[in-house]
Amino acid sequence: MTDTERLWLVEREYGDESLVELVYATPDGSRCRVKHLSVQLLRKKDVTAAIEVDPEKLDAVRDEATQQRYAEEVQRVRENHDPDETV
Repeated sequence: MTDTERLWLVEREYGDESLVELVYATPDGSRCRVKHLSVQLLRKKDVTAAIEVDPEKLDAVRDEATQQRYAEEVQRVRENHDPDETV
């Protein structure tokens, strides 16, 4: 079994084409996973505060300001939500 890493929801952005972008990041903000879901799918699927992801599927966050913002948001979400809580 592959080890996974827990990522926390740090950003939710609604696009013009009925798509929602969800960004989950590592606690230090250095890596992330971006998911694009249709609004229709989101009505059927719960968005949780955290997800488990294979580390090989993570992208690097290159901008230091974004890393810091993600790390701060992870801390806020962790303090206010359980990992499997719908947000």
